[in-house]
Amino acid sequence: MKTVTPLPLADVVASLDSPDTQTQTRYVISTDGNEVTDSTTGLIWRRCAEGMKIINNDCSGNATAFNSDQAQSWAKNEALTSGKPWRLPSLKELSGIVDSSCCNPAIDTAAFPGTPGSPFWSAPPAADEPSYAWGVNFDYGYVDYGSEHNSAGYRVRLVRPSE
Repeated sequence: MKTVTPLPLADVVASLDSPDTQTQTRYVISTDGNEVTDSTTGLIWRRCAEGMKIINNDCSGNATAFNSDQAQSWAKNEALTSGKPWRLPSLKELSGIVDSSCCNPAIDTAAFPGTPGSPFWSAPPAADEPSYAWGVNFDYGYVDYGSEHNSAGYRVRLVRPSE
């Protein structure tokens, strides 16, 4: 008898021609379930928005709302305490995980479970308006910007380069 250890659902897709054939999808979930590697960009993302924790392959709790200054500080602190180069994503990186085929949230929920349909911060601040920072609103996946110091309703999803 052959024993096969199945991969998590987010990691494989059965081919229509042969249900036993599995092909790698874009997102590869870490063994502990806390991170997801984007095979297209090579970036490693936290699966849960900050303030949430992965439990039974789902993100639970509430995503913390930050203003831009708090978001930058949070990312720096996470990098220091974890020893991993966590940071806020660029607008291009954050926009790159939008899945426009769905909404509220407009993201692959197998790879990024529990993502609120809310705006998420990117870095750096907007070049033409330094008191504002860009973000992506994951209800429909559109680009948005908020006051860097006053908008406290944006969430954070950290990213880092692959090792």
